[in-house]
Amino acid sequence: ARRSLASPVVSGVLCPCGSPHGSAVESGSGGGGSAGSCGRSLCEASEQDRRLRALFQKLDVNRDGALCIHDLAVGLGRLGLHRTELDLRKIVKAGDKDLDGQLDFEEFVHYLQDHEKKLRLVFKSLDKKNDGRIDAQEIVQSLRDLGVKISEQQAEKILKSMDKNGTMTIDWNEWRDYHLLHPVENIPEIILYWKHSTIFDVGENLTVPDEFTVEERQTGMWWRHLVAGGGAGAVSRTCTAPLDRLKVLMQVHASRSNNMCIIGGFTQMIREGGPRSLWRGNGINVLKIAPESAIKFMAYEQIKRFIGTDQEMLRIHERLLAGSLAGAIAQSSIYPMEVLKTRMALRKTGQYSGMLDCAKNILAKEGMAAFYKGYIPNMLGIIPYAGIDLAVYETLKNTWLQRYAVNSADPGVFVLLACGTISSTCGQLASYPLALVRTRMQAQASVEGAPEVTMRGLFKHILKTEGAFGLYRGLAPNFMKVIPAVSISYVVYENLKMTLGVDSR
Repeated sequence: ARRSLASPVVSGVLCPCGSPHGSAVESGSGGGGSAGSCGRSLCEASEQDRRLRALFQKLDVNRDGALCIHDLAVGLGRLGLHRTELDLRKIVKAGDKDLDGQLDFEEFVHYLQDHEKKLRLVFKSLDKKNDGRIDAQEIVQSLRDLGVKISEQQAEKILKSMDKNGTMTIDWNEWRDYHLLHPVENIPEIILYWKHSTIFDVGENLTVPDEFTVEERQTGMWWRHLVAGGGAGAVSRTCTAPLDRLKVLMQVHASRSNNMCIIGGFTQMIREGGPRSLWRGNGINVLKIAPESAIKFMAYEQIKRFIGTDQEMLRIHERLLAGSLAGAIAQSSIYPMEVLKTRMALRKTGQYSGMLDCAKNILAKEGMAAFYKGYIPNMLGIIPYAGIDLAVYETLKNTWLQRYAVNSADPGVFVLLACGTISSTCGQLASYPLALVRTRMQAQASVEGAPEVTMRGLFKHILKTEGAFGLYRGLAPNFMKVIPAVSISYVVYENLKMTLGVDSR
């Protein structure tokens, strides 16, 4: 029999009976764990603790009660598990909660438990036949799905490195034992299920772009996702346009002396221009989706190359950096359309015959600089919006994956909608004062006799005359549109995906 690549101490260290498919497989760990399905109730807690402590002590070479990179290198080497220094650094970084550069026993246990959950998802995604085993054909198919083509002979070599019993298949225990102390990133299937910026459109396109797998890029699925997202955004924005116009009116005109409520605002709009006036500014708001999304995606891909990472998927801070820069480039390119949208939303009946007439009027009376009023607060608003939206969404996603993802990374519609709604709301709340100041600066010339003001001057004026509450005028209709906007954009996105032939996994 071939020598096992995993030491008996490592084998089955977390749950000696466990299999994601509920098969009773004894891992041969040399301990007294009960065999059965992976219900934790069948595993004796004291026995599991003993196994973990035994492994920790074997790895703790210098007996100081903590595992550093040197301990892991020597300890794993003695157990027949040889890892590169980069792999060991990733293990320590992933588990090091107190940032002291090493793992104590609690951090070590937490890392193993979290790591096993990820391994279960990977195993499930590779097990195409759902029989609890992975064979060479399944490895070939899974890698092909990710854009990597290998022969069956190459797949068999991969199998042999993990296969303990010579069956040329890998069960859950063999898979876990081989990878337990080897860092793995989230699988691309998780990325496919957890699309965010492509799906949800709440009227502000400041989110960090989604990642696309190699397969999606090579097969052209990426542009189908973007087209579906653009179409969903157009429908969503049109359906919630009355609330968006009310938000703009309240941001610009509401004050202590002119307290505008939601019902009063709608009544005022309908009385002034009829029901159609509720959709003023929506045309340009929909038109800017296509150029903004395209520029943002292309800029994001170029910035990723400039960062020079050799990883297929960027880490969170890299995504935030690349996404924020791509957002700034896209916003700079289409910003005149943002100004036009605000002016069209605030216009009175008969003031302009259309978008072109509005643009000509602004150019003639105010010059080219008017198309970039409010540009600075708009750029500054990208970082808090994109950063908080991404951080909250990733936190909610990871919490769900750790607690509830057992056999699939698919969160289901309601979890996805809830995560998207909460993260978008938090992002908007953080950047709202900057958005309000931007809108007032964009609208300056539309208010007769309004003096030219700077961003700093406007902040001071609002705080002095209206207090901090003044920075959140129009927040109510803005939040009212989030849930319908997210729901509508998701439904339309899913239907457009099917129409365009995008696989739903």
